[in-house]
Amino acid sequence: MKKEREEDFEANLTGEGPQGEDTKPRWFKRIRKGILTSTADKKETPEGLWNKCPECNYICTTTELSENLYVCPKCNHHHRIGSADYYDFLFDNSEYTELFDQIKSKDALGFTDLKPYQKRLDEIHAKTDLKDSMRVATGKVDGEGFVIACMDFEFIGGSLGSVMGEKFSRAVDYCIEHKLPYLVISKSGGARMMESAFSLMQLAKTSGKLSQLSDAGLPYISLLTDPTFGGISASFGMLGDLNIAEPGALIGFAGPRVIKETIKRDLPEGFQRSEFLLEHGFLDFIVERKQLKQKLAQLAMHFRK
Repeated sequence: MKKEREEDFEANLTGEGPQGEDTKPRWFKRIRKGILTSTADKKETPEGLWNKCPECNYICTTTELSENLYVCPKCNHHHRIGSADYYDFLFDNSEYTELFDQIKSKDALGFTDLKPYQKRLDEIHAKTDLKDSMRVATGKVDGEGFVIACMDFEFIGGSLGSVMGEKFSRAVDYCIEHKLPYLVISKSGGARMMESAFSLMQLAKTSGKLSQLSDAGLPYISLLTDPTFGGISASFGMLGDLNIAEPGALIGFAGPRVIKETIKRDLPEGFQRSEFLLEHGFLDFIVERKQLKQKLAQLAMHFRK
């Protein structure tokens, strides 16, 4: 009986089952049994064609998301992007000059956690064209000259190390020399533990350089994006002449989970989001990515007057 059922099943798969009076005519007939396409010839959907919004689960093509500056068309969620993406839409015609790109991180302390720090650096350098967690570039933003330093979360969580501190400082010197406003786009988990005291020293170093920029009468604009934490928010991230943020960005010193466990209390809704910080006076305003370029040009004109 079991064998007969298996034969009937095989016959149904090939379209060769019984065609009696009570059987509906089949619209297909399988000429050969089974799927004969080799694995090598199977066509698979290439990776990276589609993106799913983490907030509303809206699915769109990568091209559509890119044309919308990586902002969800449905819920306006601002996806995390790197320095190259920011430079492409902020600088006029995507034309800019990268500064200080020859500086690279190195393992001065021989630090080892799960793996040696130098090995970690070598792996990142092999996978990406990033030299460190910050890139600095200069160019025109809606006709206004700017120096923009932008962090890349892809490089060890955008962590603050000696190279970032050096690039930051040299960017300030460049601004003073060429009389240009300074924009820093922060996206970081904080100081880099692999460099220990060297990374912590950068907090004082960068803050001191900003005082020189202020003495020169040049504006410093700090743009906080998701996420900005630790030593960044505790130093130059909150020292701008204007502190601004993207919508929905998570900004703070310690994370909400750590705070909740420490104080043993539930946190307010939207705690540490940019809207919450604006309401409590930590930010001057929130700007959407689509309006950022025009807003920066307006601010540069305002400070110049």
